[in-house]
Amino acid sequence: MTTTGKLLDMAKKMADAAAAKAIEIDVPMVIAICDKHGNPVLFNRMEDSLLASMDIATNKAYTAAALKCGSHEVADASKEAGSLFGLASCDKGRMVVFGGGLPIKEDGVIIGAIGVSGGSVEEDMIVAQAGLDVL
Repeated sequence: MTTTGKLLDMAKKMADAAAAKAIEIDVPMVIAICDKHGNPVLFNRMEDSLLASMDIATNKAYTAAALKCGSHEVADASKEAGSLFGLASCDKGRMVVFGGGLPIKEDGVIIGAIGVSGGSVEEDMIVAQAGLDVL
């Protein structure tokens, strides 16, 4: 029997919840969800969202999966005087060192990540968290 897969089913719910929050705050967003290896699972671009947000959201999700933490958690360490300076240029430029990417955990184990882009960093983080909160 073929199924869509547990993570894809979760991703659809997350994307719907994140999109609802984006509509609530009146900011068109791009929502990207990947598996624990950073491979795309779901991509949702809201009408009138920023073109640049397509890569940014995807890379925020990738960063959260690759580093096993929120993309905002490496912001200070990746500044010029920080211990992770240069991180943003690593991994073929895919690392995003500001908020909007969060790992997806199940029973304490990271199974994927969500990345959101389109608003301010704070708005992106709120929308990403709304996606996680539906789980």
